[in-house]
This record gives sequence, C-alpha cells and structure tokens, in this order.
Amino acid sequence: MALPTLTPEQRAAALEKAAASRKARSELREGLKSGKLTFTDILDRAESDELVGKTKVLYLLESLPNIGKIKARDITESVGIAETRRVSGLGARQRADLLAKLG
Repeated sequence: MALPTLTPEQRAAALEKAAASRKARSELREGLKSGKLTFTDILDRAESDELVGKTKVLYLLESLPNIGKIKARDITESVGIAETRRVSGLGARQRADLLAKLG
C-alpha cells in the first residue's frame, strides 16, 4: 500500500504538529526530572490532555529522578504493565499499584 501523497502545505502542517508534540513531551519529561511535576500530576493530566495520555508509561518512569531504564522496566514488570502501554491505557488497579511502587 502506497503512502498518501501530501501537499506541501499538509506536509508542513504535519511536521509542525510533530515538532510541537516532541517539544511538549520534552517539557513534560523535564518537569518530572526537575521535580516540578509528580507522577500523580501526570496521571491526573492524562484524562484531559491527549498528549499526556498518548505518552508511554515507561518513557515517563525513566524521567523520574533516581529511576533509570532498568528500574523503570522492573517497576512496570512488577505491576504488570506492558512496555508499550500508554498512560491513558492504564487501569485503576495499575495506577494504584504504580503509585504505591513509586511512593
């Protein structure tokens, strides 16, 4: 199946939207790293903010202070969250278990 052909304007708009999403995710990650945001804040924002909801849980866990890639994977495995799970896809039990592990 061939990719759809975009007009130059559509392509520019798509590139601009992607850049804005990357910048917003970067700011979100920086907020977690610096301590301005907590993981609870992120879970609360996921319901109203589509960008936060579409962000992977593992990506956000790796952004927390003192948690690297290995610890983040260990946490998700122990709670029963797939590596590809997005924040909006977490169930109530998974959220509670995740916050208990972190807190």
